[in-house]
Amino acid sequence: MTQRLLPRLLALAAASLVSSAALAQVSVTEPWIRATVPTQKTTGAFMQLKSAKAARLVEVKSPVAGRVEIHEMAMQGQTMRMRAVDGLDLPANQSVNLASGGYHIMMFDLQRQLKEGEQVPLTLTVQDAAGKRESVAVQVPVKPLAYKPAGAAH
Repeated sequence: MTQRLLPRLLALAAASLVSSAALAQVSVTEPWIRATVPTQKTTGAFMQLKSAKAARLVEVKSPVAGRVEIHEMAMQGQTMRMRAVDGLDLPANQSVNLASGGYHIMMFDLQRQLKEGEQVPLTLTVQDAAGKRESVAVQVPVKPLAYKPAGAAH
């Protein structure tokens, strides 16, 4: 019986790997979170996202924050305003930049100070056109308060 069961288990394991690879369509590059001072309760997270298929970033979570939102900064008249959005479109095979001054991730009700050099877990939830959701776990480095990524606008 063991000899018959082993090939089936191997086939099942191989099928699940192929299935997982098919779902792993979103890549995250250059992620970072801005460090905080001891009593600070909010911070931002930034990164580039690229999806193999058209999808939408619909949720972000982290165990270090009570609430995490996808935000947009935009000019309204002469004033820069920040607001939460219900999601962010990820066009197929196009990089979407989450950066200061545009779309980004806001982390609220921080449980503790986030210090330069540590890694913070984020879980991104992405939904495809058929409504199927995928979670993407990312370990995000915390950068100094004054950090500016290469090529960032001044």
